[in-house]
Amino acid sequence: MTNIAIEFPGVKALSGVDFEVETGAIHALIGANGAGKSTLMKILAGAYDHYSGEIMIDGKQVQIRTPRAAKQLGIEIVYQEVDTALVPYLSIAENIMLDVMVNRMGRRHFVRWGEVHQSARKVLERMGVKLDTRELVQNLTLAQKQMVLIARALAEDARFLVLDEPTAPLSISETQDLFRLMKDLAYNHNVGVVFISHRLPEIFEICERVTILRDGQVVIHSPVSNVRPLQVIELMLGHRFDETYPKTKVEIGEKIFEVNNLSADNGAVQNASLYVRAGEIVGVAGLVGAGKTELSKALFGALPAKSGETYLKGKKISVRTPFEAVQHGLALVPEERRKEGVLVEEPVYINLSAASLSVFCAALDFVRGGAERASARKVIGDLGIKTPSEYQKVAYLSGGNQQKVAVGKWLITDAEIYIFDEPTKGVDVGAKHEIFELIGRLVAAGKGVIYASCELAEIMGITDRTYVMYDHAIVKELVTAETNEAEILFYSTGGK
Repeated sequence: MTNIAIEFPGVKALSGVDFEVETGAIHALIGANGAGKSTLMKILAGAYDHYSGEIMIDGKQVQIRTPRAAKQLGIEIVYQEVDTALVPYLSIAENIMLDVMVNRMGRRHFVRWGEVHQSARKVLERMGVKLDTRELVQNLTLAQKQMVLIARALAEDARFLVLDEPTAPLSISETQDLFRLMKDLAYNHNVGVVFISHRLPEIFEICERVTILRDGQVVIHSPVSNVRPLQVIELMLGHRFDETYPKTKVEIGEKIFEVNNLSADNGAVQNASLYVRAGEIVGVAGLVGAGKTELSKALFGALPAKSGETYLKGKKISVRTPFEAVQHGLALVPEERRKEGVLVEEPVYINLSAASLSVFCAALDFVRGGAERASARKVIGDLGIKTPSEYQKVAYLSGGNQQKVAVGKWLITDAEIYIFDEPTKGVDVGAKHEIFELIGRLVAAGKGVIYASCELAEIMGITDRTYVMYDHAIVKELVTAETNEAEILFYSTGGK
């Protein structure tokens, strides 16, 4: 790709970008949120057609203006937004073989369903994934959906495979399985793999070369062996980086939130009890699938509870729905931000006021648009949301800036308890620090924070106490300063 440039309303996303990848190799493409990584790869995959510049394969110029053209050239991409790329009411087999069925079957052909399922099973077996191909995708976990997307890409004869944050929803063992698959594709099947990730240890473990983008331009092309992790971070950010977690020292007050024996339907949460004090950051640690997300939703009333009691500042409250949760001063930043955390087709200012519209309502409940937009501009400034204006659609923001919007809408509500479920998933190191600093400001104001994450370094870095989950139950409570990652992992894997 040579001299690639593209603009969106009010934003020059890429300018003069050169990018080269070889078959039979794994190439890292990294940068801070908003640097242009996903945009560059969407151009390669035919999702954007209004770019300038040239794309060449095997020394010959090609035109890629549609996804179909990219697929015909052997280019496959697995997007970060898992749910928008899958058809929830179709089976695993139908989702995996979707492109094959559409592109290779004539209009008058009958579908041979046995062959569809057999072909899907072969792809999954090649990946080392055990799933029932007849299961509906809507019933899968986020990690399983990710593997179905990768399987769809492999069902076609890909020459180049782009993986955009593929490990974000995966467990440690699932990540290692993916790495094994990536190596097999690159070294045994001569596929060129482009790997986008914010997890730098993964880059140094799996990739041979790295390209770093910053503000829509290439900063460096280099063999991975020629750069150090801290150097990579500083190149991404454009300034020196403090590796420590910015944990704010806060005096912890009285107990303000307590849940006793909380259970949800179908065993999603089992007899969970926890409490949070004013100014305290309470971690919920566990591996993928341990139940952290289900607990977060149950606390917020988004997952029906069949038993349990909830207290806020000593008073028993009812949290049967998210509406009741918001009324009582609870806030949830969910794991799947595009599906549950933001309204992607709405502008930034509407997202930022979504949880607190009554604040901006005048007589007869008409929204005061001027006040709504002024408040949005303040939050945009406070959180450093990179957007040309408050009118920009959230869909056009980077993943990290979408996450800031998902957090920002709760700041106006002045909630008492903030529940963060995997808040740093898919965001760069700079945005992570900004999220940690925001959490620090919340607890400094006397709020309580529940921080659910499978990133043990983050749990160790910013929390005061930690509850460890295994098999949808809280199995251990630890004082974070008195434990370590090994002990947390021990309980996370069922140790007793």
